[in-house]
Amino acid sequence: QVHLVESGGGSVQTGGSLRLSCAASGDIVNYYCMGWFRQAPGKEREGVAGIDSDGTTKYADSVKGRFTISKDNVKNILYLEMNSLQPEDTAMYFCAADPQLEGSYSGRWLSCLNLFRPFGYQGQGTQVTVSS
Repeated sequence: QVHLVESGGGSVQTGGSLRLSCAASGDIVNYYCMGWFRQAPGKEREGVAGIDSDGTTKYADSVKGRFTISKDNVKNILYLEMNSLQPEDTAMYFCAADPQLEGSYSGRWLSCLNLFRPFGYQGQGTQVTVSS
């Protein structure tokens, strides 16, 4: 069973920074498709960033240039460095993982770096609140 535990959320002012961490059980960060998504009240889930097993990354246009996803394969931790935070970044942030790097989902072939792809595992989430 895969367990993902997020930490690092909090409240910051516009322009501030936070670093989210996701501690994974077992040796999965090195081999799984990993990512971060967020969900704000009343809004749909939004894929924020993804990282493939080889370290290739992908970002949503809304966070490109401000957020950085990375991973420590030895410590089994996934990170999301968030800079220049804006009120619209306020949401619950979830870490996600899946052993299948790519596959068919509802008739669509999706790679690891497609931010719309589903994940088999996710954490409980950590709240990020950005005030103006």
